[in-house]
Amino acid sequence: MKPQIPDKLYFKIGEVAKLAEVPAHVLRYWESEFPGIRPKRANSQQRLYRYQDVELILHIKALLHGEGYTIAGARKLLETGGEAKPQAIDEPSTDNQAQKLQIIKEELQKLQSLLTKTKE
Repeated sequence: MKPQIPDKLYFKIGEVAKLAEVPAHVLRYWESEFPGIRPKRANSQQRLYRYQDVELILHIKALLHGEGYTIAGARKLLETGGEAKPQAIDEPSTDNQAQKLQIIKEELQKLQSLLTKTKE
């Protein structure tokens, strides 16, 4: 379930941490890893996140914690503008799987014939 983001212009780091359910130090780390997160600074040097920053942070959290991406993988996915693709392992195509198994079987048979020739 996606958290409801309040309709505000700016959010403090504590508010964003609460919305994303991650500690503030994680948000500061993500700032260094993801160039899309660039909060403004108030006169008091406090970070002020825009609505778009909060959306991006929630998307990053979904990629890292929900989809199992690494920091580098999530960064690459966001840079290319791609969408998270479902893992092929979860739902393999039976036709493609059967074809791959047939190729493996043929390769093993060739290998077996080579091994039996060298023993003779």
